[in-house]
Amino acid sequence: MKFTEGMWLLREGIRIDWMTNVERLDVNDKKETVNLLLNKVQRHRGDTLNSPTVSARVTSPLEGIIGVKLVHWAGGVDNGPHYELTTSSGHAKIMHDKGKNLHYASGPLNLDINTSPNELGFVFSDDKKKKLTGHSWRSIGYVGDQTTEKSRFKDGIFFERQGYMLAELDLGVGEKLYGLGERFGPFVKNGQSVDIWNEDGGTSSELAYKNIPFYISSAGYGVFVNNPGKVSLELQSERTTRVNISIPGEELEYFVIRGATPKEILKRYTALTGTPSLVPSWSYNLWLTTSFTTNYSEETVTGFLDGFRDRDLPLGVFHFDCFWMKSYQWCDFEFDSEMFPDAEGYLKRLKERGLKLSIWINPYVGQASPLFEVGKKNGYFIKRTDGSVWQWDLWQAGMAVIDFTNPAAATWYSEHLTRLMDMGIDTFKTDFAERIPVNGVAYHDGSDPVRMHNYYALLYNKIVYETMTSVSGESNSLLFARSTSVGGQKYPVHWGGDCESTYEAMAESLRGGLSLSLAGYIFWASDIGGFEGTPPPALYKRWVQFGLLSSHSRLHGSSSFRVPWIYGEDCSDVLRDCVKRKIALTPYLLAAALTGSREGVPLMRAMFLEFPNDLNTYSIDTQYMFGGNLLVAPVFSDEGVVTFYVPRTEEEERGDGKWVSWFDHAKSYEGGQWYTETHGFETLPILVRPGSVTPLNPKLVAPEGDALDGLEVLVNGRLSGEVAIEVVDPAKTHEVLKVVTVKLGEGDVIATVDGEDTKVKVNWVGH
Repeated sequence: MKFTEGMWLLREGIRIDWMTNVERLDVNDKKETVNLLLNKVQRHRGDTLNSPTVSARVTSPLEGIIGVKLVHWAGGVDNGPHYELTTSSGHAKIMHDKGKNLHYASGPLNLDINTSPNELGFVFSDDKKKKLTGHSWRSIGYVGDQTTEKSRFKDGIFFERQGYMLAELDLGVGEKLYGLGERFGPFVKNGQSVDIWNEDGGTSSELAYKNIPFYISSAGYGVFVNNPGKVSLELQSERTTRVNISIPGEELEYFVIRGATPKEILKRYTALTGTPSLVPSWSYNLWLTTSFTTNYSEETVTGFLDGFRDRDLPLGVFHFDCFWMKSYQWCDFEFDSEMFPDAEGYLKRLKERGLKLSIWINPYVGQASPLFEVGKKNGYFIKRTDGSVWQWDLWQAGMAVIDFTNPAAATWYSEHLTRLMDMGIDTFKTDFAERIPVNGVAYHDGSDPVRMHNYYALLYNKIVYETMTSVSGESNSLLFARSTSVGGQKYPVHWGGDCESTYEAMAESLRGGLSLSLAGYIFWASDIGGFEGTPPPALYKRWVQFGLLSSHSRLHGSSSFRVPWIYGEDCSDVLRDCVKRKIALTPYLLAAALTGSREGVPLMRAMFLEFPNDLNTYSIDTQYMFGGNLLVAPVFSDEGVVTFYVPRTEEEERGDGKWVSWFDHAKSYEGGQWYTETHGFETLPILVRPGSVTPLNPKLVAPEGDALDGLEVLVNGRLSGEVAIEVVDPAKTHEVLKVVTVKLGEGDVIATVDGEDTKVKVNWVGH
């Protein structure tokens, strides 16, 4: 939110009390905390009267992370909710030079606070004392806005203003900002105004389903704002030298996270907010849905599945979207008996085809659902403050919202999911959870409705995910979720939401996915072909290429089906090639996912995340790294023309090789160069990194197959030493079956399993 009119003036009705002095402070070495009392300029004792103060508390939850909590009034009632954060102790060091400086250190991150009279300043720096960010002159303040309904002049001396805590963090020259969850606009966030507030706005707007109050800076740090409510950020859009963070109310807490590389920042951020969970290997296969508003029945579904089988198109998961239930009854968790007269028997027949099954759910109950009266009677819904059920007609007529803060409601919801899993359902698409009311409502546990608006999606996904793990175990559980909040990486997978069937929407979907991945979300998918509209055949094929080079791949539309032969049999050919290529890459993907779970690094990586030393990568958002070894540049045109950048690598500088084409190993590329190519539908730019070892298994017919039988490694260029490749167990994706050691022998490359004589086939290229 903007409060100023340029550098000197404030907007009409706005008052800001700036903190410019440290009145006093207290150091608690045992608790590794510092408490400071901040106030305005102090010329004499009279200046302590009739003006606000801000209490600042400095902490370090984990090494390399320093938090600052700013509080104006501390008398409010805190009903939560709060994000679950991991903390430890014993890593902070505090030094105080009274009247001059307070030094707080946590691993490679330092905070120096100028405590000289009327010289308040915060400087965060790295272990070499290089400034990262901080608070300079007039950058911590309490804002009073008298233009809102809260202000009543008739209250006289008790007149109140809407209050905001404001913290402004410094930016350096050339510094670039990224993240803040799934955002579909420009990938670099400088110059943007962003409100952290989940909304169902599609992919062509400034609204987003997945808002995360965490951004990464190219200067070597990240900032996480620890508040599930509405956080407003002005990223060089109000003050051109600052990020301005404001929150309605009386307090604001943020954490600065240091990392020498963007990957280190992500590792620390996910250590703080939650380790990304892994997903079963079968989920990497192709997903097919009934689509949204299309008319379908058992006969329609069977026809589609037969079409895939007859065309030798691999298919792993079939998904039933909304209309598996009767209209107006979402959710009642019952198959529409008119369309599926023997649902349980039919699901069994689908399972016999070797398919995993997914169904659509949401956290709402329409008034026509038989479950509405049950929920009303037992208090399972969010209520209005007068005790009545909160309802509206936007989406489902008379819709109520499950109150997951009520343990009985959560259990009730979970029992319906368990019953469906007993019928054969393997996973759930947890749609919606953005349309959560704020005004005039009350939760069972008394949670603040504003703080619950974003947090609700996290709670919803957590309950569904934990229900699945209680039945299937963590190794065989995943969701397909649209909305989320901080920590949602613990409940994967997430997809990009409602996009149009255009190249522009395909590109904005990629931007959204790359942006979300910078918050520890290691898995992501889009609606292949676009959700709204019907894609032309060329677009369909290009999106298939892109979608099958995403961590998860789903064919899904709104008013039209996405089976390929509808768009032409050549589309079936493209889909077949792309799915089989992805299945062959299963060993590579499972290893990358395991690394992602340990370190917070996504499978689909923004270029600067993988190549932070190449400044040319910092603005690129039309290509990405798929794992650490494969560069992917989707084609965004009918003509097949694509321009992409090939980064500089240490391997190439050492002379260990060049980037080579996945399709033609004899074709090489120089790092630090831009290329423009024209591709037919059989290819796209997929480049193999120099000095890399990529495990694959062309013998696999499904991702859950035998990982070792048919295992190969693709070696590009020379190896400077031994390379260890973890072969992940497809049945337990958090465990390693074997370790393949790849090394240079006498004029050859040798790959052995666990140091034994057993050798793995090596494809050595680019040497």
